Amino acid sequence: MSKIKWKGGALTAPIPPVLVTCSDGETDNVFTVAWTGITCTHPPKTYISVRPERFSYDIIKKSGEFAINLSTESLVGAVDFCGIKSGKNIDKFKLCGLEKDQAFYVSCPIIRQSPLSLECRVDKIINLGSHDMFLSDIVGISVDDSIIDREGRMNLEKCGLLAFAHGQYFKLGKVLGNFGFSVKRRKNKKHIYK
Repeated sequence: MSKIKWKGGALTAPIPPVLVTCSDGETDNVFTVAWTGITCTHPPKTYISVRPERFSYDIIKKSGEFAINLSTESLVGAVDFCGIKSGKNIDKFKLCGLEKDQAFYVSCPIIRQSPLSLECRVDKIINLGSHDMFLSDIVGISVDDSIIDREGRMNLEKCGLLAFAHGQYFKLGKVLGNFGFSVKRRKNKKHIYK
């Protein structure tokens, strides 16, 4: 395999296309964000990077809160629509059939159809160029009880979570291993690296 050289660009993939919900107390909105992830375990922190011209930018800046709602195969149409259309003059919840639930820890709604929602409070806003990063504390997590098994384990692998890569949506598939599987002691003591 040989490599070719390209200039630096935003090409990490796949990434999670999530539905971010927010509210300023009068207006609720939902929009799609793909620039998101975890930044720290203790304390639990996440981020979303948002262009200042997006309708939700000022809502989040004013309220200091938002929720990251994980997206599934059944939500792919809403994910695409909410990433293209602005909520400035339309109700994307209604148009996409997204049902609102009240979050436990923040004042904005979460999406009932999402299996997991991270409830977030903004810690700081960092200007990065085309986007500002809302570095945020994860103050709570709302989990659909249907994905919790009898042992209390969360089964996100059964949700059909979405990934986004280079303009296309994908459903996450087969589990290839659990964390730590490559170093777990085995009876035959063979390593699994290749």
